[in-house]
Amino acid sequence: MKTFNLTSNSSNQTMDIAKSLAKYLSNSDVIVLTGELGSGKTKFTEGFLSYFGLENEISSPTFNIVNEYLAPQNNIYHFDVYRLSDTDEFYAIGGEEYFEKGICLIEWGELIEEALPFEYIQISFEKDLSQEDTRLLQFQAFGTKYETILDNFNNDIKYILTKGGI
Repeated sequence: MKTFNLTSNSSNQTMDIAKSLAKYLSNSDVIVLTGELGSGKTKFTEGFLSYFGLENEISSPTFNIVNEYLAPQNNIYHFDVYRLSDTDEFYAIGGEEYFEKGICLIEWGELIEEALPFEYIQISFEKDLSQEDTRLLQFQAFGTKYETILDNFNNDIKYILTKGGI
């Protein structure tokens, strides 16, 4: 499993990091977003959607479980599974059927870990308690496909960050 860390110094930078990752993904890719409330998961999703021209579409799926966004090349499914009582509820709504239909972003995905596909990317968000706007992001690749994607993304994002920011 490949792992690397990034530091985001603002919500705009978190959104830019998401845009940079989005260009490597396509239908049937799954991204799991973990971290406490207010740690940047929804901002990340906002940036991700903006890559596909959907920046004005985002709304938190807190009460709907899943929001569907239709882009010209990819459908994007944004899940918030925080309110599910167990994995059976995810199966009951047909959650796993979305995995092949488009790109899935799953907030609180660790709560349905046994329902996740074998391969995916997990991004853990953590607040930096010494700096209010800073977030620590840990990227983990589960599966060879996502190891390659994260290698390419990591090289790209390091280059962008060393050139003065995104």
